[in-house]
Amino acid sequence: MRVGIGYDVHRLEKGRKLVLGGVEIPFEKGLLGWSDADVTIHAIIDALLGAAALGDIGTYFPSDDPQYKDIPSLILLEQTVALLKEHNWRIGNVDVTIIAQEPKLAPYVDQMKRKIAATLAIKEDQIGIKAKTTDELGFVGKGEGIVTHSAVLIEETK
Repeated sequence: MRVGIGYDVHRLEKGRKLVLGGVEIPFEKGLLGWSDADVTIHAIIDALLGAAALGDIGTYFPSDDPQYKDIPSLILLEQTVALLKEHNWRIGNVDVTIIAQEPKLAPYVDQMKRKIAATLAIKEDQIGIKAKTTDELGFVGKGEGIVTHSAVLIEETK
């Protein structure tokens, strides 16, 4: 068994869709990035790749590669799962903390769990998602960005 830790942060900007955990969330701002900028999925990808000692998200999905422009991050997660399978790893569990002052994310957590579980081919009860604020402290508290931390456990299949 191995453990991986992932982290991602993106700036909030008007004129972008807000996508977290593969779910489009109604809000007046979205995350700025090359893909759909889903910090939650990006943190999970980094945790999975790190646990398997396969590099990081930029190794496989460079932020200047035209094929990844505006791509849904769930597609990147699917490709990451395939890479893990090639290297004889399966996912034990995923734990995620999303840090955003707003919007309120609790109403979307179950939908995020469903989408992530389906993409990872695991059960929803193998995924933990928590939504937190910073009580208006720092750039997240000022509504300038959103952060996600993720931890994963993977197990060898051979």
